[in-house]
Amino acid sequence: MITTELGRGETIAVASGNPDVNAGTSGAKTQLPGEAATVSVAAAATGGLSAGNFIESDVDSELFKFNNEDAPLMNLMLCAKRVKVSSPEVDHYMIDEPGASFVTVEACGGQDRLQANLLLKESDDVLPRPHTTLLVKGVDGYDERGNRTPGKSLMLFVTGKDSSTNFPVVRAVNGPRKNVGDDCCQVPEIPAGTTLIVLANSLYETQKEIDPDLIVPSPTRIYLQKRGMNQVVSDYFESQKKRIPFSKSIIAEQAIANFKVRGNRTLWAGRGGKFKLAVDKMGLQYVYTTEGVRWQIKREMQAPSEWTVNQVIALAKMFFTGEDVPRSAILLAGKNLLEAIQKVDYSKHPEIQITTKVNSIGWTVTNFHTVFGDIEIKREPTLDRLGWSNSGALLGENRLVHYVYAAEHTFSDRVEGEEATRSGVLIWDALALKGSCHIWIDGEGEVPAPGANRWILWESREAPGETEVYDGARFYLVEDCPAISPLAKAGQMWEAKVADGTVDWSMVSGEIKAFV
Repeated sequence: MITTELGRGETIAVASGNPDVNAGTSGAKTQLPGEAATVSVAAAATGGLSAGNFIESDVDSELFKFNNEDAPLMNLMLCAKRVKVSSPEVDHYMIDEPGASFVTVEACGGQDRLQANLLLKESDDVLPRPHTTLLVKGVDGYDERGNRTPGKSLMLFVTGKDSSTNFPVVRAVNGPRKNVGDDCCQVPEIPAGTTLIVLANSLYETQKEIDPDLIVPSPTRIYLQKRGMNQVVSDYFESQKKRIPFSKSIIAEQAIANFKVRGNRTLWAGRGGKFKLAVDKMGLQYVYTTEGVRWQIKREMQAPSEWTVNQVIALAKMFFTGEDVPRSAILLAGKNLLEAIQKVDYSKHPEIQITTKVNSIGWTVTNFHTVFGDIEIKREPTLDRLGWSNSGALLGENRLVHYVYAAEHTFSDRVEGEEATRSGVLIWDALALKGSCHIWIDGEGEVPAPGANRWILWESREAPGETEVYDGARFYLVEDCPAISPLAKAGQMWEAKVADGTVDWSMVSGEIKAFV
């Protein structure tokens, strides 16, 4: 049986010899996989005509034309950096720029102390290395005479770590002094929730040795999936090609189109795995399945019920101003998400440019220009077929890696004991993400992927209601929200802690990172 895709999801069967036919994507009973293309089987598919009485009908050749926009994610993969590997198992490093800031979890300093322990999260304890300088946001420094200098932040110097608690030990560079001319400054009180910005290290006069930067990336195991496509065409069937409305080339084209579309679904939603399979005459062999991009993305945003210009700009800001800054952005969107963004009223924002252009890949895209960067918006039909019509992925085009274990190749063999030819395509590869810039926009209300950091765009001066707030919910403020806190300003992220029916709000400092 040969199946041909017509447009987006519609299919026809050009070979069928079994009454138990499977439904296609449109619901029509037109699918019967696994059949060889013989004259007898093809005759049954055309209404039961006998083998020598095919009727040649007029077929619109455009219906058979391969649509290269049906699998955008796969096309992005084919344009990405190609890395040849020597194993179907790859240790992939999603490396981005090191963190630029830390946040204190308890107050520290004060009480005329010459040095103090920085009370940080356990995961941050080892990151401020000795001889590093730290800028303390929101805490004023002092001049040489010991007078406070409003607006000029305090700076700390890391002297080492506490042997009993492992907390970093710091002294102040420009703190208060008991007496004018004292060499040592005191460490003023640093409140809980204070952001510390990591600056360069500072060495003493004769020093040349310094602790190495703590860059020990943690790999993710990526499995490369072997995908194949076969066709079986009998010699007699091929000899009749002038009398039937399809030829070997059309059969091959449509088989490859179907192969590509199904592979594109795997690139989105496949789950990584490795297991053994008993094979006749070959014993146990491993089967690998690759992890889809949907589950690799570690930053997730809950799509608003109605998009506004400010929300689209906020999305661009989060994408282009994080710790990992990509060169370009492309939004692959389901049909409902695409419609919601297109319906935004831009008439009050003449400074925003929205144009249609042909991008570097050859797609016609909607280009949304902001001061932070351009977002190219493209419909991804595969998301609709996966049930993610309200969702999409904002990807950094230069942050994709195409791992290849065995390059794509074709083959053509005679079928043993039959007058037929088997031909096909084999490829063994995987798509992986670099950096943490990528954002999944969830419009279906699904549970976040494991290890992902999810937030909600909030565009109101009123605090979120009971339906939006849950313990650990994070809200990115598109405008000032005094109902959350007098300090809650646009561009900040605030987290809700719910206990015994009460909600406590705290600001999440630093950039919106990939991991919680």
